[in-house]
Amino acid sequence: MIKNQVEGAEIHFLTKKNFQFILLQNPHIDKVHAYDGNMQETIAQLKQESFDYLIDLHHNIRTARIRAALKVPSKTFHKLNWAKFLKVNFKIDRLPPIHIVDRYCEAASHFSLTNDQQGLDFFYPPEEAFPVNRLPQSFQAGFAVFVIGGQHATKRLPNEQIAAIIQELNYPIILLGGIDDVPNANELEQELGSKIVNLCGQISLFASASLVKEAQFVITHDTGLMHIAAAFKKKIISIWGNTIPEFGMTPYLSNPESFQSEVKNLSCRPCSKIGFDTCPKKHFKCMREQNIAQIITIARRWM
Repeated sequence: MIKNQVEGAEIHFLTKKNFQFILLQNPHIDKVHAYDGNMQETIAQLKQESFDYLIDLHHNIRTARIRAALKVPSKTFHKLNWAKFLKVNFKIDRLPPIHIVDRYCEAASHFSLTNDQQGLDFFYPPEEAFPVNRLPQSFQAGFAVFVIGGQHATKRLPNEQIAAIIQELNYPIILLGGIDDVPNANELEQELGSKIVNLCGQISLFASASLVKEAQFVITHDTGLMHIAAAFKKKIISIWGNTIPEFGMTPYLSNPESFQSEVKNLSCRPCSKIGFDTCPKKHFKCMREQNIAQIITIARRWM
């Protein structure tokens, strides 16, 4: 929005070196700076740019050091840590009904921006798109994507529920995920056979994004690919386990038919603002009691 609404604006973005490749594709960013762990060197490089204004979208100790060192006007965003703490630990709800993207926008309020309601952007090099003609013939007329991963186990459906959903969908399904998801994906591939194409851990983020863009719909946990699907305005079934949509990280301005599946009214939920390797209560009701029939019904509507 800044690039389109502030005349003459030159946008620089600082990110960790591992994520630099994503932002280099964005035509709205003029220069990407990569942080590799050397704070003094990073600050020295940034000082050479003579910035007019800083927008801090991390609001942590590292970014506070950078703001203090550069000594230019700046603004950050409200992380809602206290409200999240109350919700996780005491189930006291002080969370405002505002998406994190809109909280980010508030950090740029100095520029009197207007939300263009276009949602998120994601760009990838055309040459890195996955060639659909490499898929089995039955997938080339249309397919859906199931993103089976999640940063923490308590944000992922157990394999038996994923398999139960796919078994009831008479539609080609591509499994996407990272290296850590390969064991689960291989297990699903053994069970489901030709009903799926398993690409977990085999293709790049950009290739995965291109398949998300081409998909008829996307079923996903709370993952980066969920937000990429939102950027492409896909129909999304997002499945929420130990975290909750109220934290403000749902698919932003995705297709209006998108659906959030969650087990409400569990006294233990949310148990974390991020996630755990195993359910602290051992029952994992937030995922094991998901309404699988409802997910299947909605997905069938989109096939």
